[in-house]
Amino acid sequence: MDEKKIQLLLKNFARKRDWQKFHTPKNLAASISIEAAELLEIFQWSDSQLNIEKDKRIKQKISEEVADILLYILRFCDLTNLDVEKICLKKIKINERKYPIALSKGKSTKYNELKRYSNNKFSRRAKFLKENLLKRKRRTNGNNA
Repeated sequence: MDEKKIQLLLKNFARKRDWQKFHTPKNLAASISIEAAELLEIFQWSDSQLNIEKDKRIKQKISEEVADILLYILRFCDLTNLDVEKICLKKIKINERKYPIALSKGKSTKYNELKRYSNNKFSRRAKFLKENLLKRKRRTNGNNA
């Protein structure tokens, strides 16, 4: 995706309609939230088996809402001088630290709760076994020297 190209198209679209005055960070942030709610509304009251691939009408509605959200995000980033790629890559790195594989794999637990849950009996037992295994290896290696 060429976000700079899309941002330029959006900027020109707004300029031609004299809408720049409405494109404030607050208004765009509100619009992002509203469009996200419209995406969620598609799933409201649907069963968990909603088949997006088979229902072309639903897929079209979802596509339009996703596009609206993305377009508002791109306009917001352009207006606030945020580099989309840079901030996304930075956030991925932050999330890698917040959600280490050893603590988060297969879990939906929020990052600030992961360590608390990892300190349960099982984790303490695993740590104990690992430490004992390392001690045995050191003793075995020491006897072979």
